[in-house]
Amino acid sequence: MEKDKEQIEEEINESHEPQDVDDSMEDNIDETNSENNDKAVESEEEGIEETEVDILKEEIKTLKEEKIRVLAEMENLRKRFEREKIDSIKYGSVNFARDILSPGDNLERALSAINEEEEHPQSIKNLIEGLLMVKKELSTALEKNGITKIDSLDKKFDPNLHQAMMEIENNDLDEGIVVQEIQTGYMMHDRLLRPAMVGVSKKPQKAAEVESDKESQSDNDDSEKEAKN
Repeated sequence: MEKDKEQIEEEINESHEPQDVDDSMEDNIDETNSENNDKAVESEEEGIEETEVDILKEEIKTLKEEKIRVLAEMENLRKRFEREKIDSIKYGSVNFARDILSPGDNLERALSAINEEEEHPQSIKNLIEGLLMVKKELSTALEKNGITKIDSLDKKFDPNLHQAMMEIENNDLDEGIVVQEIQTGYMMHDRLLRPAMVGVSKKPQKAAEVESDKESQSDNDDSEKEAKN
């Protein structure tokens, strides 16, 4: 009987040993799964952090670009304001300057109407001297404000500076030369304040026809030479 008991106990012990191994394997599996889960969580957290960093970097880049644009716009506005300020100082009195040119023209006409060769009484001479002084002071005031006369006589006609009022036949000059100044033109700094009203030379009709024939003949001769070559 005792032997039977011992055999039974051995069988029971043998039957319990594999169960302990299974329990140990299950514990190892649980630990492995737990570690894998922890790694997955850590990997997910790292991915989230990287995404957030990328988003922040993109936002920083966008803010920098916006800052650069704002600074550039501010610089352009500053330069524009400076230009407008300078222009307002230089050309702010342009309307007043145009208005004051008319009295100057009348003064010029009055002085040009006086016959210098004629003998005048002292009162007239004093008047002439006074008018000349006024003319000189007016010219000085205009020059101080950057207003200067346009030198037109014997110059090539320039539509940016001159306004042609008539054509004057002149065989001694080329066409388009200013031969008469009807009204003086003025510049204000680098801008046209008032164009000069002028008379422009042109060739007499016969001379113009002869010159045109010469040009046509010259063109025909050139064409014949080219054809021969």
